Amino acid sequence: MRWKITFTVLVLLAASPVQAAELTVMTSGAFTQAMKDLAPVYEKQTHNHINLVFGSSIGTTPTAIPVRLAHGEKADLVIAGRVGVDALVAKGLVAPPVTDLVQSPIAMAVKAGAKLPDISTVAAFKKTLLAAKSVAYSDSVSGVYIQNEMYKDLGIEAQMAPKSHMIPATPVGLNVAGGEMELGFQQLAELKPVPGITIVGVLPDGPQRLTFFAAGVVKASANPGGAKALIAWLTSPSQFAAIRNTGLTPAVEAKKK
Repeated sequence: MRWKITFTVLVLLAASPVQAAELTVMTSGAFTQAMKDLAPVYEKQTHNHINLVFGSSIGTTPTAIPVRLAHGEKADLVIAGRVGVDALVAKGLVAPPVTDLVQSPIAMAVKAGAKLPDISTVAAFKKTLLAAKSVAYSDSVSGVYIQNEMYKDLGIEAQMAPKSHMIPATPVGLNVAGGEMELGFQQLAELKPVPGITIVGVLPDGPQRLTFFAAGVVKASANPGGAKALIAWLTSPSQFAAIRNTGLTPAVEAKKK
């Protein structure tokens, strides 16, 4: 009788489907395309489901990651600019340690078909900025840097202020593609997927600001173990080719340079 009961239990367990885990990942713009490309691969390999939520690393718009978490929106993992993730750790919303995933450069775009301006040197870049009728940048890491530091460092803050526009929440490339803005600046990985624009190139050395984007486990996560496993998977060399394809450099490679 005992053998029959045990056999019956084993049959029932074998017939029951394994409960797949679900992870909610909040990711900022620079890692958005990489996460979109990699999520289906991860799901196929692990049978777990990834729920992607998109928002900026910093800022005060309703969709910004800090605002979402502060309002109690549920998530397991945050991927955002390192400065933004560190701020979330300081606020007690993300648990240390934080893991750098990628390094990202800022790039410039114009409307598809427009003449490509020269940004090959700092002098040429400065001349292009001064000649532009309108300039757009994001309300996240790259845009805040351009508005608060880059213009000042180039000595053109006063000339650029009247014609520069910070675009909240939406991809800057859309404003350029629509002809609303002549020049658009954002992380290269955020510009690449936008149709209707031509990427002129990354900023020259000097004005360029390379940013690390990092991952951190949300303190209120219902599945911190799953979030840590996903971080380990994203930092595995087997994912590097897909990451590079989006315009990002894996952090371990960037730190070796």
